[in-house]
Amino acid sequence: MTFSEKMMSTRLALNLSQIELADKVGVTERSIYNYEQGNTFPQKAVLKKIAEALNVSLTYLTDANETNRMKNLSEEMFIENVRDTYGYKGAQEAEEVLDRASALFAGGDLDDEAKDIFFQSLMEVYMESKAEASIKFAPKRRARRK
Repeated sequence: MTFSEKMMSTRLALNLSQIELADKVGVTERSIYNYEQGNTFPQKAVLKKIAEALNVSLTYLTDANETNRMKNLSEEMFIENVRDTYGYKGAQEAEEVLDRASALFAGGDLDDEAKDIFFQSLMEVYMESKAEASIKFAPKRRARRK
């Protein structure tokens, strides 16, 4: 992944708009747009602020090899967590979902806008599921005795 792809995907994963990221970094929305489109590259001081705002390392943003190492480690940790929680079949299903999504983003018939919409929809499903789980599995509060 390129710097601009990493920046945009991380911003979207954090559910930040370009305006919100621009405010955090102290640049214009147009600057964020240009960085994400690959039209310009930020100066070092701005690059550091972007990394801080996105809660990632400078190395992650600027080194293609770092992306692959982190991706592989993240996927392994995720699959292991799913295996511990849901067993072998759950881990197998999770791997299939990751493989399909990876293939969809890497190629497929979707243009960039459609990929962004898919990714945002996936994030919405995740956030809704997370909220439902926190309500469903929240510990019941004990009634206070007077």
